[in-house]
Amino acid sequence: MAELAQLVTQMESGQLPLEASVAAYARGSELVRYCAAQLEKVESQVKVLEGEMLKPFSADGEDDV
Repeated sequence: MAELAQLVTQMESGQLPLEASVAAYARGSELVRYCAAQLEKVESQVKVLEGEMLKPFSADGEDDV
């Protein structure tokens, strides 16, 4: 996440040459995919035991019915 934030800051500054901006965008896309995959993996592992049924964890406390 830190690397992604740094890339966004660099790109938003407008100081990167075109070639470096394209490379930063490509790297940022890879990082976003990686972070999304990690989040999905963790979300699938977090379960809440409710009665005799396991269901996905709801971070906001609402039921996922």
